[in-house]
Amino acid sequence: MIDHGHDLASVRDATERLLTAAVKLDNASVAEPSRLPGWTRGHVLAHLARNADALVNVLEGRPMYAPGDARDADIARDAPRPLDIQVADLRESAARFQAAGAAPADWSRTVELRNGITDSASRVPFRRWVEVELHHVDLGIGYELEDLPAEFREREIDFLAERFSGHPDVAPTRLTDGTRAWRTGREADAPEITVTGPSAELLGWLAGRRDGSALSVAGGPLPQLPPL
Repeated sequence: MIDHGHDLASVRDATERLLTAAVKLDNASVAEPSRLPGWTRGHVLAHLARNADALVNVLEGRPMYAPGDARDADIARDAPRPLDIQVADLRESAARFQAAGAAPADWSRTVELRNGITDSASRVPFRRWVEVELHHVDLGIGYELEDLPAEFREREIDFLAERFSGHPDVAPTRLTDGTRAWRTGREADAPEITVTGPSAELLGWLAGRRDGSALSVAGGPLPQLPPL
């Protein structure tokens, strides 16, 4: 069962790690490329702030983003800001998210996310945790997939394996880090391919952050995953 209170605390801790790292940057480094194609570090920080506000909208029953290209326009608008403004915005938007999460609510209710996707409200804090952790890595400032909390790595592998489960373009696949195992891809009586490696490498491949070259593959080539 999802424990939204635990996940809200995990979001808070992850945000503090991110803020502690971000304040050590300077205006020049914020304008440098991140690990995400076409985005500077300023784009990543701006996205994180606007995502927090978007998830407040979700929790409070409003559309996640305004119609059209408002999401991308807001990120482009906010990306060039100086570091101090970026950090203050990230801190303040994170506080708004925590306040929305602390409000009395029916956490079993269904909420609507972007592009018509629905989920239980109880999973929204974990979705925010994913944003903070993975985009911290995307900044390219010394925080790597191996530094992510072990619980987070395992749960995000769970989430992504489920996301690709039943996908007709992904071969039936067994994933294992040597301790745990997951199945994903097309429905089949048995997996065709087994992919083995450390949890950080499995997560990096599933999340599109690594190419999978550090993984061991048996039964066929490494499956091609659709974009997230």
